[in-house]
Amino acid sequence: MQSWPITTDDVRGAHKMLAGVARVTPMESSRHLSGLIGSPVHLKCENLQRTGSFKLRGAYVRIAGLSPVQRAAGVVAASAGNHAQGVALAASLLGVHSTVFMPLAAPLPKVAATREYGAEVRLHGATVDEALQAAQRYSEATGAVFIHPFDHWDIVTGQATVGLEILEQCPEVRTILAGVGGGGLIAGIAAAVKPLRPDVQVIGVQAAAAAAYPPSLAAGRPVSLDHFSTMADGIMVGRPGDIPFEVVNTLADGVRTVSEDALSRALLLSLERLKLVVEPAGASPIAAMLEQPDGFRGPVVAVLSGGNIDPQLMQRVLRHGLAAAGRYLSLRVRLADKPGSLADLLAVLTQVDANVLDVAHVRTDPRLGLTEVEVDLHLETKGPDHCTQVMSELRAAGYVVAQ
Repeated sequence: MQSWPITTDDVRGAHKMLAGVARVTPMESSRHLSGLIGSPVHLKCENLQRTGSFKLRGAYVRIAGLSPVQRAAGVVAASAGNHAQGVALAASLLGVHSTVFMPLAAPLPKVAATREYGAEVRLHGATVDEALQAAQRYSEATGAVFIHPFDHWDIVTGQATVGLEILEQCPEVRTILAGVGGGGLIAGIAAAVKPLRPDVQVIGVQAAAAAAYPPSLAAGRPVSLDHFSTMADGIMVGRPGDIPFEVVNTLADGVRTVSEDALSRALLLSLERLKLVVEPAGASPIAAMLEQPDGFRGPVVAVLSGGNIDPQLMQRVLRHGLAAAGRYLSLRVRLADKPGSLADLLAVLTQVDANVLDVAHVRTDPRLGLTEVEVDLHLETKGPDHCTQVMSELRAAGYVVAQ
C-alpha cells in the first residue's frame, strides 16, 4: 500500500489532541434503513458535533499545528457555513485571531454562528469562490495563514479521526458511506480505515448535479466542472482537492452519485423516521441507500456529516421531498364555469381523503371555452398509491385532469 504523509499513529495522535475539543459523536442504529437494505445500518452522527459538522476536527488539527509566529499572524478562511464555524471555534479555543470571508448571500444563522464562535466575519462577493479569492488576497496582504477547507494533510488527518471512531464503535462494519465535496472527509476516513481494515469498503457520495469526482477518477487527475448546482451546498465543490484526490484515487472504493429527489427524500426521512436534523450534504449517504438499496455490503455505517441547514432551505427541501415521495399532488381540472362546480369537485376529493392545500382558478387560457374554467389544485396525499387513486376517482367522476 502506498506510503502517505499521515500514518495510523498520526490519526491516533490527532484523536488524542481533539479530546475535550471535538465530541466522540454517537453511533445510532436505524431499523428502517436496515430493513430497506436487508442488513444493519448505523449512523455516525457528526450532525451532533460541536459547530454542527465534522469540520471542527480538521480545522483544530490544522491550526494547532501552526508555529507560534504563524499563530500570532492569525488565520483566514472562506466558507458559506460549516468550515467557517469550524475555523472560528478552533481558532478561539487556541487563542488565535480568525477572519472568515463569507458570501453576501450566506444564510444569516450561519453568519451569526460564525461570529459567536469568535471570528471576524467579512461579507464579500456573490459566491464562495469570490469569498475564497478575497481570503487569499487577505492572507497575502497580512500574513494570516489561509486555512483551506479540505486540501491540506492536517485537515485530512483531523477528518480521519471520524474513521478511527467508526472502527472503535462498530468493529463489524463492512461499508462506510460519506458525502464528498472536495474530498477531505472521505480521504481521511479511507486513510484511517484501510491500513487497519482493508476489507472495509469506503464509498463516497456526491450530488449528481455537482459531481466532480467521477470524471476526475476516470481521468486519473482532478477535473473541474464547468457548471454545477445542488441543494447540498456542503458538498457543492467544482473540483476535487489535490491531496484528497490522491488518497481517494488510491484507497477508496469509488464515488456514487445521487439525484436531487433522493437528497430531498433522504432529508425528509431523517426528520420523520430518524428524528435527526441533517443538512442535504449530510443526508447524501441515506440518499445513496434509497436509490440503491441492494448496492452495499452490510453492516453499513453512514456518516451524517452535518446538520447546519438554513430554515428557509429546509422548508423548500421538505416541500420537494414530500413531492418526490408522492405526498404532494399538483393537478389541473377543467370545470363548467357555474356556481357549485367547485363544490362538486371538492366533494369528490373529500371522498378520497385528499387534503386541499391550495386552489387557483384559470380563466384566460385560450384553449378554454366561454363556459369553462380550469382549477389548479395542490393536494396533500398519503403516498404514490393514494395519488393514483385520487386521479382515478376524478376521471371516473367525468373530470378532465392534467398534471
